[in-house]
Amino acid sequence: MTAPDRIRVALADDHPIVRDGMRLLFASRDDVELVGEAGSGREIVALARTARPDVVIMDIQMPDMNGIEATRLIVDERPETGVLVLTMYDDDETVFGAMRAGARGYLLKGADQDELVRAVTAVARGEAIFGAPLASRIRAYFASPPPGPEKLFPELTERELEILDLVATGRNNPRIARALGISTKTVANHVSNILAKLHLADRAEAIIRARDAGLGT
Repeated sequence: MTAPDRIRVALADDHPIVRDGMRLLFASRDDVELVGEAGSGREIVALARTARPDVVIMDIQMPDMNGIEATRLIVDERPETGVLVLTMYDDDETVFGAMRAGARGYLLKGADQDELVRAVTAVARGEAIFGAPLASRIRAYFASPPPGPEKLFPELTERELEILDLVATGRNNPRIARALGISTKTVANHVSNILAKLHLADRAEAIIRARDAGLGT
């Protein structure tokens, strides 16, 4: 969209009364043009292909296909179309699912008309916008340190994991003992504990399991 063009908006919501209200809102404005409406996820994906809107206002819970999947398809096919989610759902799974699908904005139903129009305008400009109740949660989410990598075989101690890594290379107990500076008997005890904790039948099965997990390289 380039000024002074009107913002071309398509609307997806399975409740006719919601569509009626937004149709009246946009009809009263000179800067927005409603180019189509859809009552299901599949309908809005098809409409986005033909109407080529600047912004899709997307509900989440709809027949045939939910709004998150519809968002993903629209953004994949037409990345120039911005999706503004407008829904009653504010749980983290839905909010971040919509973001991962490519939504540029997320408002809760109950937002006033001015807020909705500002959001449509911002999304049409390529900006990301989120309602105030969600913005602080989103900032907190991205401010948190990312979770560390998942520990391989968390049931094992560090020493047992070290020994399993050496077992995966094909070394026998005496060679492992020399590499670690411990006794062969201690290595044997550790190997027995490893087999028991991982419910493995024998050393050969331990090697296969360890290599499948990336050990022994």
